[in-house]
Parts: sequence; structure tokens; C-alpha cells
Amino acid sequence: MIQEQTLLKIIDNSGARVAKCIKILKGSKKIYAKIGDLIKVVVKNSNINSKIKKGQIFKAIIVRTKFPFKRNDGTSLSFNDNAIILLNNQNQMIGTRVFGVLAKEIKNVYFNKLISLSNELV
Repeated sequence: MIQEQTLLKIIDNSGARVAKCIKILKGSKKIYAKIGDLIKVVVKNSNINSKIKKGQIFKAIIVRTKFPFKRNDGTSLSFNDNAIILLNNQNQMIGTRVFGVLAKEIKNVYFNKLISLSNELV
């Protein structure tokens, strides 16, 4: 569960490394965001030679959370970090590669390109 002011790891090759959540989209008074939700983030740390600079604001989709979540079959799943993938204003990926594994729940959010670029779905 991600809330505002949470630091998140960026797992694509856009050039940014760390971002902070500043707004949870899809609901005016939503407090927490889960896997597959869209959020607004500000970049806190980036690579030296990247187009993305510190302080820029982007949309992002949450792909991994530390907080365990339950699936419909009764199993629960959690990851070691909170991770996101940066999106532009048209909800398309900025990067061209995705590092690490993604949760299967991303399939339900209509981001087919994420699924094809990921190493593995858990």
C-alpha cells in the first residue's frame, strides 16, 4: 500500500532511480494505492546523462509493493521493495525496458506493453 510521500524505486531504463509519490489518481479521497494503480510522482534521483531530471513530475504505475496483498485463490504475495514504472501524459511508458519481476495483477489494468517487456510475471 502506497500513500503520499512514499519513496519508490523506478525499475525501467528511463534514467530516473528514485521518486516520491505526491498524489494518488483515480479517486479524490483515496488514501492508499495498490498494485496496478496510477499515481503522480516527482523524481528525486536520476542518472547524470538522462533526459529525466530531478524535480520533474510524471505519472507512474505501481508494479511491486512491500505490503502483502491477497489474491483470489487465497495466497498472499509481497516483494522486497516498492517499485514503479514511469508513464507520460498519454499513459505510455517512457522507458523501453523493465528490470525485475512484475505481479500478474498488472494484466488487469490494460498495460499490455508492460507484460511483454517484463522478465517474469509472479
